[in-house]
Amino acid sequence: MTERVTLITGASAGIGTELARVFASHGHRLALVARRADRLTALAAEITAAGGKAPIVIPCDLVQPDCGDKIAEALAASGVEVEYVVNNAGFGLFGKAVQRDRADQLDMIAVNIRALTDLSLRFSDQLIRNRGGLLNVGSIAGFLPGPGMAVYYATKAYVLSFTEAMRAELAPHGVRVTVLCPGPVPSEFQARAGFRPGFDTAVLKVLPAEVAQQAYRGLMANKRAVMPGLGIKIVPFLLRLFPRSFILGAVGRFQLRQR
Repeated sequence: MTERVTLITGASAGIGTELARVFASHGHRLALVARRADRLTALAAEITAAGGKAPIVIPCDLVQPDCGDKIAEALAASGVEVEYVVNNAGFGLFGKAVQRDRADQLDMIAVNIRALTDLSLRFSDQLIRNRGGLLNVGSIAGFLPGPGMAVYYATKAYVLSFTEAMRAELAPHGVRVTVLCPGPVPSEFQARAGFRPGFDTAVLKVLPAEVAQQAYRGLMANKRAVMPGLGIKIVPFLLRLFPRSFILGAVGRFQLRQR
């Protein structure tokens, strides 16, 4: 029988690293993808030292359009099939879209949308054959318009919509599909985005390790969505109480205020 692996992107930091640890602790063999080979190698060594199965390390920049091909080739060369796909890689940029570098924002779309879609579809036949699962990391931002992080919020709205649709399509085949929608999580994401957390972020934040634990449990239970933290869980409910125009203005004031 072909060995099965869990493919995790963005595994070199933050939620991705914690997801790798959680999956490994439950006996999954991992295929780890990220740009930074040194961090992936260190994480793989940590997992192996803890008694986990030796991960497959695939250094790859998901901005590049051929990264999906490279991942598939590496997995084929290792003689494994994908049982779970965890599309965790992603980044955001804080500031007005018209003032940010356009190329950087297109790179964001490449990682947050194109790569996620590519890997979700590319390995769907293996997910079906192995009756596995798909975990896509979205954000509470996917429920909101996002002045001040316009492209990021839009990419996460795509992730939410796409994942829910994939859930409906793959359900008859016995494949679990879950979207993870965290709020603020202390990680390198905020520094890269140029976002300085304030008191509001401190109130809502959930640590990466807890996010990963909830995500794993939610995927295995085949939950439609996982929203870690009580404060985040009430956001979709509150959105029903206010007009979209009010939400747009409120998010804009929050995002665009000086930090």
